[in-house]
Amino acid sequence: MADLKITLKRSVIGRPQNQKDTVKALGLKKTNSSVVKPDNVAIKGMINTVSHLVDVEEV
Repeated sequence: MADLKITLKRSVIGRPQNQKDTVKALGLKKTNSSVVKPDNVAIKGMINTVSHLVDVEEV
């Protein structure tokens, strides 16, 4: 399995609480911050919840 590089591209200000919590759980804090996570079903579900806020690329 590959890893995914997840970058927060849009702010969470004014977003519903579940989206804020998902971004926090992914480990993203500020706009343009990035994390590398394993490619699994749980992470893909979290990405799907905030897909309009993040960019994802395979590492």
